[in-house]
Amino acid sequence: MSGSGDKQVLLAKPRGYCAGVDRAVEAVEQALEQHGAPVYVRKEIVHNKHVVETLSDRGAIFVEEADQVPEGAMVVFSAHGVSPAVREQAKARELRTIDATCPLVTKVHQEAKRFAREDYDILLVGHNGHEEVEGTSGEAPEHIQIVESAADVDGVTVRDPEKVVWLSQTTLSVDETMQTVRALREKFPALQNPPSDDICYATQNRQVAVKAMAPRCDLVLVVGSRNSSNSVRLVEVALTAGAGASYLIDYAKEIDDAWLEGVGTIGVTSGASVPEVLVRGVVDHLAERGWGSVEEIDTAEETLTFSLPRELRPNRAAAR
Repeated sequence: MSGSGDKQVLLAKPRGYCAGVDRAVEAVEQALEQHGAPVYVRKEIVHNKHVVETLSDRGAIFVEEADQVPEGAMVVFSAHGVSPAVREQAKARELRTIDATCPLVTKVHQEAKRFAREDYDILLVGHNGHEEVEGTSGEAPEHIQIVESAADVDGVTVRDPEKVVWLSQTTLSVDETMQTVRALREKFPALQNPPSDDICYATQNRQVAVKAMAPRCDLVLVVGSRNSSNSVRLVEVALTAGAGASYLIDYAKEIDDAWLEGVGTIGVTSGASVPEVLVRGVVDHLAERGWGSVEEIDTAEETLTFSLPRELRPNRAAAR
């Protein structure tokens, strides 16, 4: 930690929007542009207060369930994915659907379906009640058990310890997940791994950047919303990696001056659903208070992009 009294900001890179969030937000914007308001969205399109408020102002209507959408209207499924039951509900109401599920979440759904077809017991590491976990477990509810942490492992039972696989939510702490998996493997030595990493590239990259920066920081500010799993994880990762303190904020105005007392080096990062304008607001806020020196801590180059949901791509409507 600095302790030298030199005021500086370390800015983590990569930070902010990932490819799946970018695609989901653009999907709602394009739906509004192509079809006009209102466009209904089941759940928050991404877990960010600012994004949801901005899209609401433009004519998006956020609902909890598909049965709150008027029959025949258009509904966007959020980046976190949905269960087959939700798709059925939308079909029964003759809703026009746009699926903005992140392709990396869809990958986990496909894995769940495949292992259920092969009659495996599937241990899904994730947070109970999180939309993504509800969507994935809904693919094969009779095969899937949710395991939140290593503390849950004692209570896990399977039909055949030789036929068991673990999958995970895409936005977890990598280190914590591996702790849980180690505990599961001690109990079930034949436990199979997912065919490829379930925790997504963006979650991992943002955690790596914070780990690189945190030991030098008296304070780490994570821009993100409370219901954003990957943002909450960044606070935990910062503290574990040696930051003096760490807080989660939606906006610069939430920074408490008391947090800044006696602080030299401040790390700043943002969750995968956070627009860069909010990070700029935090950097400007700190600059006004004497933290004008900014150094970017760059640990990875991100180039991945996803094409829009097929329902929104050009010429689709004309081709029908």
